[in-house]
Amino acid sequence: MRVDPDDFVVVSHQDVTPSLSHSSPRYLAEINDAIERISDKLWAVNRKIHDNPELGYEEFIAHETLTTFMKSIDGWKVTPSAYGLKTAWVAVWDSGKKGPAISFNCEMDALEGIGHACGHNLIATASVSGALATAEVMKGNRLAGKVVLFGTPAEEGGGGKIKLLQAGAYKDHKVDLNLISHPGITRNHALTRTSAYMELRVEYFGREAHAAASPWLGINALDALITAYNGLSVLRQQTMPGDVIQGNITDGGSRPNIIHAYAAGNFVVRANTQARLDELVVKVRRCFEAGATATGATLKLAPGMAYADHVPNRPLGASYMRYFNALVSPSSPSQMIPADQDLDEMLGRSGASTDQGDVSYAMPSLSPGFAIVPGPQGNGPHSPDFTYASGTRDAFERALRVGKALAGTAMDVLTVDGLLEDVKRAWEDSIIGLSTP
Repeated sequence: MRVDPDDFVVVSHQDVTPSLSHSSPRYLAEINDAIERISDKLWAVNRKIHDNPELGYEEFIAHETLTTFMKSIDGWKVTPSAYGLKTAWVAVWDSGKKGPAISFNCEMDALEGIGHACGHNLIATASVSGALATAEVMKGNRLAGKVVLFGTPAEEGGGGKIKLLQAGAYKDHKVDLNLISHPGITRNHALTRTSAYMELRVEYFGREAHAAASPWLGINALDALITAYNGLSVLRQQTMPGDVIQGNITDGGSRPNIIHAYAAGNFVVRANTQARLDELVVKVRRCFEAGATATGATLKLAPGMAYADHVPNRPLGASYMRYFNALVSPSSPSQMIPADQDLDEMLGRSGASTDQGDVSYAMPSLSPGFAIVPGPQGNGPHSPDFTYASGTRDAFERALRVGKALAGTAMDVLTVDGLLEDVKRAWEDSIIGLSTP
């Protein structure tokens, strides 16, 4: 084992799958055995998804691979092409006895041109293994409740989970909470906070005129966009930490000697919370309106995809931390998740955005981050380097470790008196606390 200058820990296979001790959490040995028995089959599924990257809502190979695999597992009821989405699917294992409903989300889509550079094959591996192990241990111990595994398409800008929420998928199955994970090259952590996010498509319509002969007859749409762009640059001086405003001009005119009748751009706005994002977007809109007012151009402003921030759940995080750390070799202490949840949440703060955030506003959610060995260039997600890294056997083993810890978290919810109530209470308090910027 060694620690790189960026604090990323490179571990051996022994570090990933240490021997379990008598002091391990109660169900960990059963969970470990359940996943290890099917690890070779899961590896084949993982490779199939990784080596056949597909864009959002086009994950047909991943859909077929995962639903076929889930149908091969005794006791699971699988619904392909669920809720009006061709590549969404649902798999349910039900004990037949009333109890908590634990759900997992399984991502599948890749990035255009660079494949699985966000490691969604690993997210699928962790969620599938976690769901299967949870059901297997429930069955072996005759526990009440059910496990629901959702195949969620198009996380990369398509909002597949949002469409499933809107279609009532989670309500139909009366799930109590949702579990998922995400790979990266930063420290392992249980508590993830992401940024709220909104896309804006901006268009200005003016009037064309000759820029030398009669410019006074024109209305310059590009001037309107540049005025707005400069206004945003000024606005940034008064924004809060976590506020991000980015954009690009997609149409700035065709020739320099013409007053431009049309200009357009794409912009994104991020903030730490949904409430703060709503406040910031009002100010951003005013900048675009100012461009129109200053030039006389007509503004068309169309909101695009929007994701809420992810709200971490500390009771779920505590359970996950306990199981995950029990799976880390004592010789690799820097692999462990800190017991100090304030520190853990600081490690899990991300400026990125995900539709899992919207899930976390609808129900308690856990989305831990896990470190994989980076590729030759040392780059993180959304790089070709990470595509290579996410396809390795070592990364797969780390995803299985996460699946085991997710299953352990589920088992705590199912068996620890009062934990589910604590989870829901913490979620309600968090949502209320986030209702103001």
